[in-house]
Order: sequence, then C-alpha cells, then structure tokens
Amino acid sequence: MSKRDYYDILGVAKNSSPEEIKKAYRKLAIKYHPDKNPDDHTAEDKFKEAAEAYEILSNPEKKQRYDHYGHAGVGGASGGGGGYGGGGMNMEDIFSQFGDIFGGGGGGGSPFESFFGGQQRGGASGRRVAKGSNLRIKVKLTLEEIAHGAEKKIKVNKQVVCKTCDGSGAKDKSSISTCKTCGGNGSVRRVTNTILGQMQTTSTCPTCNGSGSQITSKCTSCHGEGTVRGEETISINIPAGVSDGMQLSMSGKGNAAPNGGIPGDLIILIEEIPHETLKREGNNIVYDLHLSIVDAALGYSAEVPTIDGRAKIKIEPGTQSGKLLRLKAKGIPEVNSYHRGDQIIHVNIWTPKALSSEERSMLEKLRDSPNFKPQPGKNDKSFFEKMKEYFE
Repeated sequence: MSKRDYYDILGVAKNSSPEEIKKAYRKLAIKYHPDKNPDDHTAEDKFKEAAEAYEILSNPEKKQRYDHYGHAGVGGASGGGGGYGGGGMNMEDIFSQFGDIFGGGGGGGSPFESFFGGQQRGGASGRRVAKGSNLRIKVKLTLEEIAHGAEKKIKVNKQVVCKTCDGSGAKDKSSISTCKTCGGNGSVRRVTNTILGQMQTTSTCPTCNGSGSQITSKCTSCHGEGTVRGEETISINIPAGVSDGMQLSMSGKGNAAPNGGIPGDLIILIEEIPHETLKREGNNIVYDLHLSIVDAALGYSAEVPTIDGRAKIKIEPGTQSGKLLRLKAKGIPEVNSYHRGDQIIHVNIWTPKALSSEERSMLEKLRDSPNFKPQPGKNDKSFFEKMKEYFE
C-alpha cells in the first residue's frame, strides 16, 4: 500500500510556514494521542503517521528532498513499517524526538495527565530511552544501476548490541534493580511553593538518568554500555532514478544505543560514477555521435550505446552536424514513478585532419559542386535552440 502525502496527513499546504506545520501536527497529536485513545489501534496508527509527516516537513533539508522526489527522496519508497524513512517509528521514538510538542523532552511524562487525570502509561512513560547515533555512508552507483535500481550489500563498522548481556549492560539479570530514587518511572516530580500556589514540575531522574533501573554489576564485555564495536553487513535496496547527492535513510540501521535503547539511522549518500560515453542531463541521457562526411551525406545505419544495451538508429541522407535525435523512454526513470526520460543523440560531422594526395584531389573536384556549398535554410534552428526545445 502506498504512503499518503505528508501534506495531506497534516492538512497543510506546501507553502505553509514551520509554525503552521507545527500547529497542525500538535492538533492531530492531541486528537490521536494514546492517552486520550486507550487501546485504539486506529488512533495510534494515525498518531504515528502524523509524527512521521511532521518529522519530514519540520526538517528543511528533508522537506526539500520530499518536495523534489516524494517519499523516495526521504527513504519512504513504499508502505509503512520499517525500511527507509520514518515508517518504523515506535511510540518511544515519537516521544523522545518531539519533546517540544509533548512537553517532556524525553523524560517528563505525558502532558495529557493534567487533562485526563490518568497515570503514566504502564507506569513508564517518563522513562528516557537512549537513541543511538546516526551513521553516514557513501554508495557509488553506475549510470546503469541508477537507471534500473540496485541492491548493495555494505559492510558497516559501527556500535552493535553486546551479545554477552544482550544489550542490558548488566552482568546478569539479577544485576539489574529498579531505581530507588524514581521507583522505576525514570522521572522525579518536585512541588515548589510559589506566589500563585504550588507548582509541580517533572524532570529526568538524576540517579538512573531516566532509564528507571540501575546496574549493580556491569557486563565484563561492554563494561555496562550495552554496546561494543562490531561489523554488520547491511543490504540496501536503491530505488531506480536516484541522483548524485541524494540521501536515503534506513531506520534503525545506525549505531546501537546503550542499554537496549533505540538504534540510530543509516544515512546513505548517493554518488554517481561518470559514464565513459553517456552523460546525464536530468532524467535524459545525452550521447555524442560522430559521423564521417560520407555517412552523413549518403545515410547510415549506426549503433549507439544506451543504458539498456546497444540500439540501432537510422541516419537519413543529408543529416547536418548538430542534429538531435531522440530515443523515447531510453533515459532515467523518475523516482517512484513509471515516467522515464529520453536519450538524446547529438550528431557531430567528423572532418578529417589529414588527407592523402588522392583524397585531397577528390575533394578539390567537389569543392565547386553546387551540392557541396552550404545552403542553410531559414527554418534551421541553432544547436542551442534545439537543446532548449528538447529539454523544456
């Protein structure tokens, strides 16, 4: 199932200001918040969908890529749930990333408790969940791989979950205890007397740093961190039509987080390897075909390279230098679309630089021939006019 448009999800226009986008998201977040809709999976899905849309549209760089390339530009090539983009966000992701919306900064409990009088969900909504750092890698692609899409298996050196303690950071299960300061909530509440009365504030527990638990005996392999340096082979599916400099992201494929937290993302930077004979112009491919004067005058059947192999084209008699020929749909496809660019063939007439005495004599005889004198027509367009016409 294809993803919905992020602007439609938030109900905002493409030219909406950051404040308007934030306001629209906050409205939806309040409407579909789990505290307000307990055990309502539809509301939870809409809550996550709105959070994913806000994650992209509130980030200028991600928003620009989305406006140009759609979901594929930010990694959301298809459907929800993992893979590229924000589809794999869980509830901890959302609360930890959007502290300015939910008022907790990742450790302040639910802002809806004061509205609905409820307890923290599961007694743990104040817990701070650590998030691993993002990783950036560069993937080089040939023009053919860009045109058809590619699967790359990359070995990535990064922080991985410690196998000895399974990421807990503790020597064994008995070495983990509930934090006595916060009682396992991950946050502490303080009541301050002010001129307006009592004011209650919530902050991250200073003893457990928001985790809700304490390690009494650390794992000897990771020394209590829950992660160690390691290597992982990651399979990356590159969609067809990406361009040089485009960034894709894979959720949860970055560095593992300490103590079983949320792993970071893997950011993939696309680098295009220049082709020997073909040049990319947007989604079109340009090829320079060099013909002899004889072939151009008499006509010729030429074979040219394309990103799909080689193709035969017919050169009509009397073809002029600078003529542009088009091979429909032989270019690069648009990301996440069936539309494909063309291949443009630029004809160049090759003039010999060295002549034998016999060749020179033959050409001298043709010099004064009427058919060998330039006779450009009034309707003949210049090379730049032709290029402009093809690429508009």
